[in-house]
Amino acid sequence: MRRIAISTAASTIAFSLAGCSALNAWQDTTSSRTAKGNDITVGVLMPEKTNVRYAEFDYPIIKKKVAELTKNQGETIYENAGSDASVQNSQMRKMIDERVDVILLDAVDSHLITPMVKKAKAAGIPVIAYDRLAEGPINAYISFDNELVGEVQGRALLEAIGSSTSTSPTVVMVNGSPTDPNAKMFKTGALSELSDKMTITKNYDTDGYSPKLAQSEMTDAIKAIGKDNITAVYSANDAMAGGIVKALENAGVTKFPPITGQDAELTAVQRIVTGEQYMTVYKRYADEAEVAAEAAVMKVQGMSIQVDALTLDRVDSPTNKNIPARLVPVISLTRSNIKSTVVADGLYTVDQICTATYRAACDAIGLK
Repeated sequence: MRRIAISTAASTIAFSLAGCSALNAWQDTTSSRTAKGNDITVGVLMPEKTNVRYAEFDYPIIKKKVAELTKNQGETIYENAGSDASVQNSQMRKMIDERVDVILLDAVDSHLITPMVKKAKAAGIPVIAYDRLAEGPINAYISFDNELVGEVQGRALLEAIGSSTSTSPTVVMVNGSPTDPNAKMFKTGALSELSDKMTITKNYDTDGYSPKLAQSEMTDAIKAIGKDNITAVYSANDAMAGGIVKALENAGVTKFPPITGQDAELTAVQRIVTGEQYMTVYKRYADEAEVAAEAAVMKVQGMSIQVDALTLDRVDSPTNKNIPARLVPVISLTRSNIKSTVVADGLYTVDQICTATYRAACDAIGLK
């Protein structure tokens, strides 16, 4: 997969539609259904439960936005596959059989879900790939700019080590799940920043983004390299960063190398406060989830021109080319901008971050 364009379109539908009528990529895929009013049903399929974002942020935002756009007449149906591709196939088959109007799909396995995507198309049900780019005849792709995620992580590590090391800097890479196409993009982005500046001493692809597996991989790296010979650790997300920190603690490390993360989970923000984790990639979930909800509702209601205006980017999957997409930018979150990002946006309060365990560390960095 590759990025073809980065759009500057706004994340709401309050924009000019001039010039958009030529972009009708949506119109030829689900014409067997007539446009509906507000009485629509949106199926939402999420991939796993290790990362708390899907249940705590993405789905509630989607549900709220669908309700808002349909004057509380629209319905959302939620399923989470718990990292099991076969479970997700069954969940999607059920939604297709029940004739939902549109499906937002965050695939466990982007390849194995293909038959269900084809089945949905045959049934006249549009499928929007959400967060992860599924294979098959999807109608559009709404996600964060995933190569940029890796670039931001890689740059953060380089900034963290600066010129503080006199030897050739080394990095252990704990990448995401090989079944997730996003993980490949994170890795590609990170390597574009790191490959000619740091020596990659260990490089793991971690099934299911498992924190336990990440901990085991980090333990293996420490044994092979030595705990004092690791300058930095690239972790694709926060859940795995937690496992990596445990491995370092078990090895007796007290001064942690800079460790990356992604998703701005509360526990990760707290680790950043204490210095156990250097950074996380903060994604404003509302920017992604609200656009996906808008696209889903507008597609079902026959507003193809408006959907085209939301999806001015283009991406390729292994099976389809020139897929309409919306790629949302991301933010590097470190100690210095906790208050201006997750606190200012209302994701967490200072009290939620700075519990008794973290109060002294919060005070030390002026987080009050």
